[in-house]
Amino acid sequence: MRKKILGLGIVAPLFFIVTAVFAEENSSEMVQNTANSNSIRSIDISNIQNGEVVAKLTLDRPLQTLPTGVSLSNPHRIYFDFYDVTNGMGKNVQEAPESDLHSINIVQVGNRTRVVLNLSKLMKHNIRAIDNTLFIRLVAVTENQVVSAPVRFAEATPNKHINSLRDIDFRRGTSGEGRIIVDMTKANTGVDVQRQGNDIFVEFVDTFLPDSLRRRLDVVDFATPVNTIETSKKGDNVRIIVKSGGKWEHSARQSGTQFILEVRALTDDEEEQAKRKRVDGGYTGERLSLNFQDVEVRAILQVIADFTNLNIIASDSVSGNLTLRLKDVPWDQALDIVLQVHGLDKRKTGNVIFVAPGKEMADRELLDLEAKLQITEMEPLQTEILHLNHRRVNSLMFEGMLSKRGTINLDEISNTITVTDIPVRLNEIKKRIQKLDVFERQVMIEARIVEATDTFSRNLGARFGIQNATGVGDQNLGISGNLTGSSALAAGGSASGANNLNVNLPAAAATGLLGGPAALGLSLMKINNNRIINLELSALETDQRGRIIASPRVVTAHGVEATIEQGDRVPYQQATSSGATSIRFMDATLRLRVKPLITYNGQIDMELNVNQDKIGTPLNAFLPPPINTKQVTTKVLVENGGTVVIGGIFDRTENEVVNKIPLLGDIPVLGNVFRNTAKVDNKRELLIFVTPRILSENLNIQ
Repeated sequence: MRKKILGLGIVAPLFFIVTAVFAEENSSEMVQNTANSNSIRSIDISNIQNGEVVAKLTLDRPLQTLPTGVSLSNPHRIYFDFYDVTNGMGKNVQEAPESDLHSINIVQVGNRTRVVLNLSKLMKHNIRAIDNTLFIRLVAVTENQVVSAPVRFAEATPNKHINSLRDIDFRRGTSGEGRIIVDMTKANTGVDVQRQGNDIFVEFVDTFLPDSLRRRLDVVDFATPVNTIETSKKGDNVRIIVKSGGKWEHSARQSGTQFILEVRALTDDEEEQAKRKRVDGGYTGERLSLNFQDVEVRAILQVIADFTNLNIIASDSVSGNLTLRLKDVPWDQALDIVLQVHGLDKRKTGNVIFVAPGKEMADRELLDLEAKLQITEMEPLQTEILHLNHRRVNSLMFEGMLSKRGTINLDEISNTITVTDIPVRLNEIKKRIQKLDVFERQVMIEARIVEATDTFSRNLGARFGIQNATGVGDQNLGISGNLTGSSALAAGGSASGANNLNVNLPAAAATGLLGGPAALGLSLMKINNNRIINLELSALETDQRGRIIASPRVVTAHGVEATIEQGDRVPYQQATSSGATSIRFMDATLRLRVKPLITYNGQIDMELNVNQDKIGTPLNAFLPPPINTKQVTTKVLVENGGTVVIGGIFDRTENEVVNKIPLLGDIPVLGNVFRNTAKVDNKRELLIFVTPRILSENLNIQ
């Protein structure tokens, strides 16, 4: 088996040697070119109680912005990229024995230096700066925290820029896993992933959500563990809730402006391995026992290869001896222990495990990344003309989608977009246009303003007097009409006037009516000296009911504000500072302003402003007439075709007035002759109804 290991490792060591030499030459050249840049001078590691580790990095001068930490798994690592910073330590590896942080790799490529913290298990981190010193604090994550605590990818930097989601796509993997792919406009965006029961909460920090992506996707038909994907806005963040069923596990990764969440179903064996992984601290391999005294590392790798039936390729730089005694431990944990002691790292592809020093592994990955970037910069450009069918070209945003050499031109007349870029970016832009260039649904909003009035008034009164009746016989007693024009003698006075009455308290006329109250006159009796006692009873009762209805309606597209207005503009004079006058106008209109948003489940979210103004009665000739205003501003969520009352005002006025002659007006029954009463009970109610309806593509109501 030793021949098997060495035979498979013939090509790999040569490649590692070549890439290492190239990286060292490239690094030395970059150091000379950036002699005036900032440098990392030293790294000190301190172990604190409860498994906490603090790494202190000393630089030449303070950083303008803190680097972003990215957490990786399999194996567990956290790396930080320092831009315009060189490696001034003179070495690429910093050992850290006797802690969960077993080593630190420092690799410089160009003007960027990557610091990789190699961990033995998952750890949380935070970073802070004091002058030119950075403190990276690592805290071990317990089993419960792994399940419930959020894992943050690419912590947001202090100088925040607005990020926006460009697309949310769902695919079914070759193994039946559900894959959710989120495209963003900004790289290194803060993303929190948290599992709660059968739900996964993914929250994008400081991110804008376009209206076209605010929806709920039902993906049950894809036959994956994922059932639904719901995207919504939560404050300044965007939240995606992934609901799944059955036994499953999830993994998340972030690369540039793309975030990928995978949910994979677990078999019974995998469920058992998952339980074993939680018990053994993340290791799932079969258990074995090892007892070696001063044996070569390669020999131990050979034993593990024989035990697991895996192919292990070891670099030529893998050397050294080791003494260890392990009893009943998972084989993958034993392999990690062997690698950690000698600063080695591994990569697994299929049933092949590559083993090499951590520096060589990191250098190789960085060189592969730089090679891909160089290919992107040298790839020939292509030009395509894309035509939009439903959207206007100036309504789409392509910020962050073009490469450094890419260009884009918008032609609003032909509604076309001309894009020149590499094929990969062209495909991304075409995919975005395909997602967003869709028919914008339209909504018809109808408002009904109902103003109902119910006014009631009742007035009662009486007039009483003594009339001269010279020449009037007894036959005139009885009903003789009202007292208007009669000759009455006031108590204690003369009968010189026609309307001199003993009691003059008739019913008052109602406001707004042309006629007065109804009156009934009676001649009660004839007394000495030819005088007649006359009594006039007057009464008025009015009851008015009315209803005023206004019904503005408007049609607008999803997410577009619309306004409809009808009414008068009232002119009035306004004096200026120079003493001259100018004509100004006031609006007295019926106006409906609305901005509808169609939700994922077919409801309509509306921002509404309904206003009904009327011209009032002028106070005098020098002031403009008052404007009687009825207005409501609100935001409501209504189902398609439903009606909601967005506002109502109820006003009621009750009033009762009694005019009477003191003492006489208080006499029971007879006192009605010496008083008049007025009673008012007015009711006014204003209701505003709104009904939204979604229109189909042929502008018919759905």
